[in-house]
Amino acid sequence: MRTQRALVGLVTLAAAFVAPGRAHACRSVQGSEAGLAIRVGKLLTMDDADRVFDPGMILVEAGRITYVGEPIEVPDSFRRIDEPRLWAFPGLVDLHTHIHATGWFDLNDMVVPLSQDLRATPAFEPHEPRLAYALAAGVTSLFGIPGSGTSIGGFGLFYKSKSSGTFEDVVFKDPGGMKSAFNFNPQRSRDLGASWAGLTWNVQHLCDALVARADLDSTGNHADPADWETENLERVLAGDLPVLVHCASAEGVAGVVRMWRLRYDTAAVVSHGSWDGHLAAAFCAATDTPVNHGPRVLNFTSMRREGRVQGGAEAFLAAGVPNFSLNTDSPIVPEEELFLQGSMSARLGADAYAMLQALTSHPADSFLVGDRIGSLEVGKDADIVLSTGDPLDPRSRVEFVFIDGEVQYSARDDGQLF
Repeated sequence: MRTQRALVGLVTLAAAFVAPGRAHACRSVQGSEAGLAIRVGKLLTMDDADRVFDPGMILVEAGRITYVGEPIEVPDSFRRIDEPRLWAFPGLVDLHTHIHATGWFDLNDMVVPLSQDLRATPAFEPHEPRLAYALAAGVTSLFGIPGSGTSIGGFGLFYKSKSSGTFEDVVFKDPGGMKSAFNFNPQRSRDLGASWAGLTWNVQHLCDALVARADLDSTGNHADPADWETENLERVLAGDLPVLVHCASAEGVAGVVRMWRLRYDTAAVVSHGSWDGHLAAAFCAATDTPVNHGPRVLNFTSMRREGRVQGGAEAFLAAGVPNFSLNTDSPIVPEEELFLQGSMSARLGADAYAMLQALTSHPADSFLVGDRIGSLEVGKDADIVLSTGDPLDPRSRVEFVFIDGEVQYSARDDGQLF
């Protein structure tokens, strides 16, 4: 039953520190000591129970969600935002991005084929201007990674598209996971990387040695000190950190599954899986391997084993791939068009709600950060987007974006950036 709507809008807007290089100044609204109450016309939680509330309410305290559900009475001490015509949904999550290093373009070590000691962190620029547009489109969490020029590109970091704050305020997991590239991009002409077999041997030679060393350590017969160059890769092999693996074509997708899931049993996620990669979708599903598809969601040209135009997302979903998600590979596709990957995938036959999961809960869960982001649930980070309608509808417009309970973007105050 609808309760009486509070006729109270945003009050006491505090101007935030505006990062240099941002196209527009963004405002930040701090909740009171008691908290913040957001009431909307429709609330998509994107949780495991697929709960939808019409109308709905979210309570936020100390940057975390403390209530999600039907509207309830809240103490007068809570700051209220009443937007009965808007929809609320979780901030979008992109696992494959390269816009974090302003002035550095993409981060690649093109000399050493295995760069397990490389980190994206030193090149990270939390005030990258393009993040303002990502924020205005509802993208709140990004995994910034090295490029795909080598078989092991290095380690990336998870950060938020906040309009202000220090490195520590923005980054929430470092390292967030490893970047690997299986085929095409890392191929070289003068060494083992000239063939897929050579690329595979290179990676397996290193990983097998680390697995053997870990086995010795577990018996207490190995006393070598930890190696800083390989310690994060060892965490990947132990399942503590996920690995995002660039690949394309059916052979590439199958190769990723054989190496990173069957041989080493890591928390591996296939990234791209484009062209005719969907032909290995059943193999991904059978081995419980998530796929982070895109940014190309349609194969416009027929390949040698494919006689029709193919919507990739539909094929991966039909095969039963778990935690299927989408990416932009920004700046290949502008970060602010992440939602459009879901829109076009739905247009080409994929289930629309599954495509919204592919932009929120599924990438978070597949990359081991679902305890903090990806859905609107009690205890999670208050990363919330308010828009004028269905998140996948290109006619919808983002009005507010909250990150950690603070309004980081307001179309009314900052202008419509996207």
